[in-house]
Amino acid sequence: MASISLRGVQKAYGDGAPVIRDVDLEIAENEFCVFLGPSGCGKSTLLRMIAGLEDVSDGDLSIGGRLVNDVPAALRGVAMVFQSYALFPHMTVFENMAFGLKLAKTPKDEIDRKVREAARILQLEALLERRPKALSGGQRQRVAIGRAIVREPGVFLFDEPLSNLDATLRGQTRVEIARLHRQFAKASVVYVTHDQIEAMTLADKIVLLHAGKDTERYGSIAQIGAPLELYHRPRSRFVAGFIGSPRMNFLPGKVASIDPQGVVVTLDHTAENVNVPVSGERLQAAQPVTLGVRPEHLEFVDASSDLPADGVLVRTVSLVEQLGEHSYVHLDQPGGAVLIAKAPGDTRLAPGDRASLRVPRPACHLFTEDGFAAASLESVEHYA
Repeated sequence: MASISLRGVQKAYGDGAPVIRDVDLEIAENEFCVFLGPSGCGKSTLLRMIAGLEDVSDGDLSIGGRLVNDVPAALRGVAMVFQSYALFPHMTVFENMAFGLKLAKTPKDEIDRKVREAARILQLEALLERRPKALSGGQRQRVAIGRAIVREPGVFLFDEPLSNLDATLRGQTRVEIARLHRQFAKASVVYVTHDQIEAMTLADKIVLLHAGKDTERYGSIAQIGAPLELYHRPRSRFVAGFIGSPRMNFLPGKVASIDPQGVVVTLDHTAENVNVPVSGERLQAAQPVTLGVRPEHLEFVDASSDLPADGVLVRTVSLVEQLGEHSYVHLDQPGGAVLIAKAPGDTRLAPGDRASLRVPRPACHLFTEDGFAAASLESVEHYA
């Protein structure tokens, strides 16, 4: 087992600007760490640097307490599972899984034992004599995982391993990877994906990466934390908008007043007021801000009931997505935007209806013009 440490790590190609900037990251032994972010943010590049397939332009990269900047990939004690499976088409499943052990001159009886044990865990025992062309996509991916397992590395690296699978197989294989990590709990896992469902369900720790100009302004890392920490306490509007599906609603407004209990925000176009439980230390009256609230936290209420005016939004329904267990209601938002709220699957709302929604205080987030979140005064964890 091995920890991974990155200190001031950067990656640039030639004389160009760095594509990975100022990465400081600690991945503990036994930890399942997911690199998450939009396309082009450098997730796979960062993984390949850990693997030794890309050079580190600046900074220090250590595995198991040993500086490995100049250590070849084969000597780092890591095993990598690629998106494309990278199986040898002329070899059987057994031969593919045994290939790395043969290169390491492992005794034949030990190779046989390790391969068959991995095949049993991965439910590949009946397929050991088949070649890759006779396997399904999910089976090929399990063979690629088995080839990594038999090496008994201190670190497993996964580069978008499920992206070539259909939705059903992705779900099944995701469960298998989670189960395997529990079985091989001594190994650390670094897993790259653009799919937040994979990240939220698999990770002990998520590293959410910036892309584009945000990398130049803030560095490559947007936020590091446990999945629910990023969900409940996003540090920036970028994090809030990336984590969660459908994404968080963003409503522009201005600071109306500030007191010790929070900040009152008046929404643009409607003059509706929402009391947000955040610190006003960095804010001032009339300052432009953005209110954030997730679709699943908005509450439909009866317009005829005796409700305080603050924190209630009235909108016209434009579309209802009925998904069975629940529905997503799209509501027209002044200024041309759309507000999305989660409703029961049997909701009777229809396009053209007027709906009233309450914005619960603890579910509110507030972002300043620079994109960063104001400090929260209340916990929103009970909205999980």
